[in-house]
Amino acid sequence: MNFTKRTTLSMMAGLVLASTGLMTASAVSAKEVTVWAWDPNFNIAIMKEAGARYTAKHPDVTFKIVDMAKADVEQKLQTQLASGATKSLPDIVLVEDYNAPKYLRSFPGAFEPLSGKIDHGGFAKYKVDLMTVDGKVYGLPFDSGVTGMFYRKDLIEKAGFTEKDMQNITWDRYIEIGKKVEAATGKKMLALDPSDGGMVRVMMQSGGRWYFDKDGKLDVKGNAALKGALEAQAKLFKSGIVKQTSGWVEWVAALNKGDVASITSGVWITGSVKAEKSQSGLWRVAPTPSLGTPGSVNASNLGGSSWYVLAGGKEKAAAIDFLNEVWAKDVDFYQNILDGRGAVGTLTASRGGKAYSAADPFFGGDKVWQSFSDWMAKVPSVNYGMFTGEADAAMASQLPALMQGTPTDKILENIHNQLATQIK
Repeated sequence: MNFTKRTTLSMMAGLVLASTGLMTASAVSAKEVTVWAWDPNFNIAIMKEAGARYTAKHPDVTFKIVDMAKADVEQKLQTQLASGATKSLPDIVLVEDYNAPKYLRSFPGAFEPLSGKIDHGGFAKYKVDLMTVDGKVYGLPFDSGVTGMFYRKDLIEKAGFTEKDMQNITWDRYIEIGKKVEAATGKKMLALDPSDGGMVRVMMQSGGRWYFDKDGKLDVKGNAALKGALEAQAKLFKSGIVKQTSGWVEWVAALNKGDVASITSGVWITGSVKAEKSQSGLWRVAPTPSLGTPGSVNASNLGGSSWYVLAGGKEKAAAIDFLNEVWAKDVDFYQNILDGRGAVGTLTASRGGKAYSAADPFFGGDKVWQSFSDWMAKVPSVNYGMFTGEADAAMASQLPALMQGTPTDKILENIHNQLATQIK
């Protein structure tokens, strides 16, 4: 074999070995970030888009996004953290905001603090506060449950009211308007499930209070916001302006069928309101009614979740870098998930994007996403504490008695006593 051929073969062999070496190195450096979440059409779909954005710039990092029912995510997380068998936990998990303080305090050291690794100053304050423990911030704030009052412009106009009349009102004024709307149109003012305490929570947080004080201690008996919320709930039903519904399907159907003139709920209800295309142009959105008590505001929250990194995650470093690069900085990403999924994120910089400033024909050309984003900045921060689930159950158990006329102070006492026994 001549020199030229030997040289050529040697070079080819070297290239093959180098290529093999590169492939081996690539395989060794490949990282797969595992994520647990629920809702394939919302959380899962949005996380998949975020993962694809990151992988496009970091080909060595891929994502395994596991879709489970919300209850299954919570059960598996709780069980494995409690048992200490954490090897099969994900790198990132979605946690509902109401439950976050419970996980963070019940399992110290289980979640990675992200202070100094992510600029939390760029997110809505109320979201950051609920994931802060002993001065350290855990988690990456995701969607907002900021509330608003959706109402039918055509129906309130028949009762002699204008859009201006619906701005920054109290619940007492809302009831007055509702009575006139029903008299003029035959329509109830809102749909509400009497067994659902969601409206009480909305009202209470708008008053800047929760079942627990800032230190996480039980705050029920002397809670002026909770008392005002319970009294407002009772007034709504006693006024006769409520169409009573049962469950989600019946509640949404009342809106889509045109049976009611308004609904106050989280921004996530927007898609359901818009599902009835024949009502396009008839709906408007105004700030959430306030309790009208000292310190109460025309802004509140209902729901919402955030992302948390497990301290023992195999790909913890990649998970944090991913959250920081996409979720904490990519304004274009937030425009896409608003357009495609109706997700209102809590990164304040995203408010300046084109999706947030777009006029919506369904709402008469109003910039509804911008409005919700503005109200989000006004939501009072509260401490959800470790036992919001138990507190909600205790409150809901008293709603029948409230409707039957039991004095509010007695209702508060009953809620307090039930909770005091449960959370000893």
